[in-house]
Amino acid sequence: MTPADLSRTVLHAVRRAVDEDALRAPVPARVRVERTRPGGSGDYACAVALQLAATAARPAREVAEILRERVAGTPGIRRVEVTGPGFLNFTLDASADARAREALVQDVLERGLRYGHGDVLAGDVLQLSHAREVRAAVTAHALRTLARSQGALVRTSCDTSPDPDWARLGVRVDATGKPPTPLTVVRPVPAGAGAGALLERLGPDATRWGLLRPAGHDRALLGGELLVQTAGNPLFLVRYARSRAHALTRGAALLGFDGSYDEDVDAPVLLRALADYPEALAAAARHRAPDRVARHLEDVAHAFFDFQDSTPPLPVGDEKPSAAHRSRLAVAEAAGTVLAGGLTLLGISAPEVL
Repeated sequence: MTPADLSRTVLHAVRRAVDEDALRAPVPARVRVERTRPGGSGDYACAVALQLAATAARPAREVAEILRERVAGTPGIRRVEVTGPGFLNFTLDASADARAREALVQDVLERGLRYGHGDVLAGDVLQLSHAREVRAAVTAHALRTLARSQGALVRTSCDTSPDPDWARLGVRVDATGKPPTPLTVVRPVPAGAGAGALLERLGPDATRWGLLRPAGHDRALLGGELLVQTAGNPLFLVRYARSRAHALTRGAALLGFDGSYDEDVDAPVLLRALADYPEALAAAARHRAPDRVARHLEDVAHAFFDFQDSTPPLPVGDEKPSAAHRSRLAVAEAAGTVLAGGLTLLGISAPEVL
């Protein structure tokens, strides 16, 4: 069971409790679950009962007990406890968790670059407006892509005619001037340089990463460090991890085997990062924050290299390809798929060979 699955399970329990009149409170749009902190109980914890207690006019522990009764027995959950002032704590079933890991990897590989796309913004109509400034334009364009990946209808507009150099950054503007519909103004800290100058110095990929990686209220870092080909450059790290994952696939083909999740893989950090990717996309779209996607891709890249170093997907020396190698390769391919998908949504190329 992934964090997203567990979140949906708890949300369903809240809806059931409300429908059955066991709880009188508005059903939240989403429920957040997170890894249990040190000293806590179980694998995951959720504070939804504390959030609902005031509107339900009941103690949080009582609300938590109502929800615990409706979550207990769900396949994949071994135990549900109420702790502290009203936290729900979940211990997952190990065998079911292994099946969930297998399902996760298969889902990523089957959906490809569309893994993580969803419908959390279905029915939303967004009109993103920005000034004639390169960082605002690139941010609005990235938000347009991210929101559409979550089901929203999106248009972008610039208050004056677009800079012709924006096209070289892949930026599309749907309209100019002030549109008649309500606006969401995209106004990050300006880049301090024009698109033409940035492109000449950095090229399109490094320019877009440099503009999108910092949060909108932070200054964009647009120096030569974006072109350094070492792990200290997050852009290089992410793109190199993507190309390295593809290189493993090529190497496996030469050895006569391919990726298939036939045996459970001990890669909790990487698998958790892959499972959390859909929520990272949804949060970036909801909060108008493409930097969240960039940071998540960095997490996936770091976890991928740690996984590759600790459990090599390819046989070493006289080893023969085994079920373990096929499963590790499938996880590596899933990581490469997520990295490629995230870079593509940010408008950055994801080369197979770097």
